[in-house]
Amino acid sequence: MTLLGIILAGGRATRMGGGDKGLRMVAGQRLIDHVITRLSAQCTPLAINANGDPARLAEFGLPILPDSLPDHPGPLAGVLAGLDWAANLGATAIITAAADTPFFPADLAVKLQENAGPSGLCLAASRDPMGKLHRQPTFGLWPTALRHDLRAALTGGLRKIVLWTDSHHAGTAEFVSHPFDPFFNINTPEDILEAETLMGQA
Repeated sequence: MTLLGIILAGGRATRMGGGDKGLRMVAGQRLIDHVITRLSAQCTPLAINANGDPARLAEFGLPILPDSLPDHPGPLAGVLAGLDWAANLGATAIITAAADTPFFPADLAVKLQENAGPSGLCLAASRDPMGKLHRQPTFGLWPTALRHDLRAALTGGLRKIVLWTDSHHAGTAEFVSHPFDPFFNINTPEDILEAETLMGQA
């Protein structure tokens, strides 16, 4: 399977006061630098899903893919942009990772492929301290063959990722949450301080 990587950075970061969360500094590096390092070791080439002026991200030397649908319909629009880009390159699937999650597993791509459902879809998951399993819908394996179905669903108003992935019987790849949840994501300035503490345990 030919896998391409998509970094989802299309959110508006309202809890951080706006702007690009991925450009916030954590332990001497921007968040997106951490994500690029982890994802590029698992799939290639990479692209960034982001809206607005692409010039602000030009230094990364990666294709910048805006949402193809208006009004910020959410992460699924970024997935769709990545699927269209990958299909044009002849790839069969993409791996997505959020730009605000610097600790995601080094074996993300491998385990997503191992646990893919019959349609080829798979979402990552991890357990909270109470043992409840939570899917991580911005970390997934997405076949390019489903892009037309996804476009139709988004055009029809669907926004919740798991509603669409459940309709296609997506698999679930569970990752351990020790010593901390690898899908810890940064939404607030306080989260940046916590991430810097966790860097020493990663």
